[in-house]
Amino acid sequence: MNLPTLAFLAAILAYPVIYAGYLSVHKVGLAQLRRGEFPFTGWENYGRVLEDPLFWVAIKNTLIFTAITVVSEVVIAVAIALLINQAGVWTSRVTRFLILLPYAIPPICNGLIWSFMYSFQFGFLNRLLFSAGVIDQPINWAGNPDTALYAVTVPYIWRTLPFAIILVHAALQGIPRELYEQAAIDGANAWHRFRQITLPMLQQIIAIILILRTAFAFAVFEEILAITQGGPGDATWVAAWYSYKISFSPPNNFGMGAASAFILALMIAAIALVYLRAVYRRVTL
Repeated sequence: MNLPTLAFLAAILAYPVIYAGYLSVHKVGLAQLRRGEFPFTGWENYGRVLEDPLFWVAIKNTLIFTAITVVSEVVIAVAIALLINQAGVWTSRVTRFLILLPYAIPPICNGLIWSFMYSFQFGFLNRLLFSAGVIDQPINWAGNPDTALYAVTVPYIWRTLPFAIILVHAALQGIPRELYEQAAIDGANAWHRFRQITLPMLQQIIAIILILRTAFAFAVFEEILAITQGGPGDATWVAAWYSYKISFSPPNNFGMGAASAFILALMIAAIALVYLRAVYRRVTL
């Protein structure tokens, strides 16, 4: 790739970031957009974001959402990958296609599907639990402040889990069978073989999954938009939803929305650096 092409690609990638940074230090609303004049405000937008209690509610919800989804994905992905990797378990290309299928569904469509499933009166989930005798009255999964955030984690995990399964399964394929055979000869049971062979060999791929899934979960938006739209109240306000609402709801403070997006990006970068230092250090030990 020649230098002009690299410069062109860099300009395309850098322009939105630079322009968002420009907006974050200016007063930008509908009135300013009509006049084409953006008064410089310095760090005022950042200060207003950090002083907004709703922003910290969104950050708290984001951290809870991220912790639940990332931990669940890693644990479930390892379990399913181990299952389909067993020599006695039959899997075909169709099976692997079906595992990957949820990842191919557009996020907004996934959210709409689950919003119908969570429907208070007509949802399939309540109907299923009724039939099984688990509940005797419908549960408002996405409309109850106590359950809404946890309800949103399920469709997100369902959609993104195949990505982790495929990565872990590919890593398992690279572990030499001779290691397991030698361990079995030495008397190691299945649990010891998992702890002493499988888990150490998976640490690097698990580290990659943790970094990628944390970054994406921290910026979740589509499932929130389709299922709860931040409600009920502020129960499912997350960081990306906060930036969206500040920017596109009256009085349309685009400068403050850009500032909140930059703060979110810095938080994601800081978390990624912590992972890189902590997880990869452990991998190399």
